[in-house]
Amino acid sequence: MGRFTKILCIIVTSVWQAVPMSGEILTDSLSRDLDEVEVAASRIDKVTIPAQELGGAQLRRLSAYSVADALRYFSGIQIKDYGGIGGLKTVNVRSMGSEHVGVFYDGIQLGNAQNGTIDLGRYSLENMESVTMYNGQKSSIFQPAKAYASASTIYLQSRRPVFDVEYGDDFSETVKPYNVNVGLKYGSFNTWNPSVLWEQRLGEHLSSSVSAEYVTTSGEYDFRLKRAGGYDTTMTRTNGDVRAWRVEAGLYGNTMKDIWSAKVYFYNSERGYPGAVVREIPGKFANKDRQWDTDLFAQGSWQRSVTDWYSLQAQLKYAYDYLHYKSDPQLDVSTMAVDNIYRQQEAYASAVQLFAIKPWWSASLSTDFQMNFLDGNISDFSKPVRYTSLVAASTAFEWNRLKGQASALFTYVDDKADKGCVEGTKNKVTPTVVISWRPFESTDWNLRAFYKTVFRVPTLNDIYYTIVGAKPLNPEYTTQYDIGTTWALSRDGGLLRRIEIQADAYYNQVDDKIVAMPASNQFRWTMMNIGHVRIFGVDAALQSNWRVGKIGHGLRLNYTYQSAQDRTDSSSQWYGGQIPYIPKHSGSVIYSGEWRKWSWNYSFIYTGERYISVANIPENYEQPWYTHDLSLSRLIDMRDCGMRVSLEVNNLFNQQYEVIRCYPMPGTNFKIRLEVLL
Repeated sequence: MGRFTKILCIIVTSVWQAVPMSGEILTDSLSRDLDEVEVAASRIDKVTIPAQELGGAQLRRLSAYSVADALRYFSGIQIKDYGGIGGLKTVNVRSMGSEHVGVFYDGIQLGNAQNGTIDLGRYSLENMESVTMYNGQKSSIFQPAKAYASASTIYLQSRRPVFDVEYGDDFSETVKPYNVNVGLKYGSFNTWNPSVLWEQRLGEHLSSSVSAEYVTTSGEYDFRLKRAGGYDTTMTRTNGDVRAWRVEAGLYGNTMKDIWSAKVYFYNSERGYPGAVVREIPGKFANKDRQWDTDLFAQGSWQRSVTDWYSLQAQLKYAYDYLHYKSDPQLDVSTMAVDNIYRQQEAYASAVQLFAIKPWWSASLSTDFQMNFLDGNISDFSKPVRYTSLVAASTAFEWNRLKGQASALFTYVDDKADKGCVEGTKNKVTPTVVISWRPFESTDWNLRAFYKTVFRVPTLNDIYYTIVGAKPLNPEYTTQYDIGTTWALSRDGGLLRRIEIQADAYYNQVDDKIVAMPASNQFRWTMMNIGHVRIFGVDAALQSNWRVGKIGHGLRLNYTYQSAQDRTDSSSQWYGGQIPYIPKHSGSVIYSGEWRKWSWNYSFIYTGERYISVANIPENYEQPWYTHDLSLSRLIDMRDCGMRVSLEVNNLFNQQYEVIRCYPMPGTNFKIRLEVLL
């Protein structure tokens, strides 16, 4: 009967596995009741570099489908969302542009030399252990040179197998040999999302993991459309359907001196791209653009402690990306005929050496090499090849209550192309200096500051894309200044168990910003270096953990103020205007609670007024928007497995809003989860 129950659990329901983060107690145990629980909101890292993290049970309780949805709860971030599950989703940190954000998957950067942006809507949270965002760079100096090359970094950490200890009737201990998780979600817009995870213990120091997921949705939802003069009608958002597969397999090993992993990742999708809604004539245009994607990468990482004073890390990666974009004017008369296929290939290798010179002083040397190749079916395509070499020398010290870090990154980029303008070589040295000071030994209060410079080489599309037109371009040059503080207080008992506060003020400037200017017609543009942007902002976050009787509570508040001004042309009447889609005020609230086998989550997101152009005039004004999301779940014990049933309601009050003008977002929608862990 026990075996039959296990099989029944696998067929009928799904998975719950929560990895506890610092300060969390795993309350999702399927084998016992807990009289007392702790609820931890997303962790605020008290490191020398400003950082924010969502992980473990908190990440899974959010009403979030993709990584982009989870990042909305971080301060200093703007998400550009073009509507629904199928719409493109990119991230912008502190108003410096999505191309200045480095995204790392299990410690190795996701690349896109073609346009420099990563669509974070493609990356599911089903197999994600944590999502962390750093302003500047990660505090550790034991990292690849690529990690120093971005103005901000986002780290996506997938789940590494962990096997519980089981106790027999004779109190003997055995390590569980496997974890099997099967999941099913159903939600609005006819969304179905089955998933499976198998983790196998292969030995004392070796384990494997296979994760697969399928998503299908119609992407259709109703929204209200307003015309000038007050006309209001209801329309249906179409062409937002998605059919996507994700499969990843990993092998993990560790000994006293070595930690290593190898992973293969495969993603395949077909989707419609919902276009802009034309307000003047409702319903006349229905975008019919289609896109097919196939992404495949294989990567490996190895780390060894050779001696007490010397450690070595090596990484390898190969990636292949296929993109097919089609726009048919016979289906949509508002578009031009496009049937383009692009193929990207990337080879990457990295070696990092760490030297522990003194107990309080260390240094590292990182060397990376990367090759990118882009091919397309466009006539007279340049077929560019880019070779990139990076060398980073870093040092860090910790003396009493003073911490410091300094690095210098040398970047060398060499382009080759069959036709058109060839950029040739570019090189630059960019420094970073970080310092942190704890004034009092008895108080968990830290002051910190950093200075960092970054230069972004133009993407292959910027230089070689035939429709846009080739033109010699300078890299964008970014300078960052940050000063901040963190304070924390912990207690063993009482109502308030822990409170953490983080606040940072920053000033950024982006010079030689790359912009597209219209040329002979609306389909042919010219890329130019003319932009200068100055950004002043404040990020603040508060996290607290409470306990009232047997009920645990967690609360996190985020707030961002940004003044991001266009300083390109002092003679322009729009000089000093707020740059497009950057609100001056934004924030979020996350509240979580748990009692016995029940858990709940409430989240609120606010984005203030914005303008769609540096011409900050009424015609370009966008109203503020905000959403409320709720989730409730119940754990049910069964004989050989545990089941969790969850209900999520997003945009509770059915607010009609647009993140990007003419791209309406969904109203009230829901999701039901059935989850099981064996």
